[in-house]
Amino acid sequence: MKRKLSPREARRIMQRMGLNMAPMPEVQQVIFKTSTKEIIVEDPEVAVISVKGQKIFQVTGEKITEKALEAEAKPKLVIPEEDVQLVADQTGKSLEEARRALEETEGDLAKAILLLQSQG
Repeated sequence: MKRKLSPREARRIMQRMGLNMAPMPEVQQVIFKTSTKEIIVEDPEVAVISVKGQKIFQVTGEKITEKALEAEAKPKLVIPEEDVQLVADQTGKSLEEARRALEETEGDLAKAILLLQSQG
């Protein structure tokens, strides 16, 4: 008949094997972030296991929430006035038309000039 291993005996065996386990009692939330979602564990039980200089975090919990991450908004494109003036001079169009063409081509001078020239 097998006998149960007491927590004290288990701790001693782990120490002999070079393992050290310590609870982290005050953790309120653990968040795992991937490129597409977040996994949130509320009121988790967390233990840190040290093995040969490395730490392993063991997280257990029942209140688990997953949510998809929103795509990050692109930063607003800043178009220098010199670029607007250059496109306007090269095409004979107004500054406003040149600015719209640069915004449409994401600041690419050559594409903006070609776009305005193709419009006639």
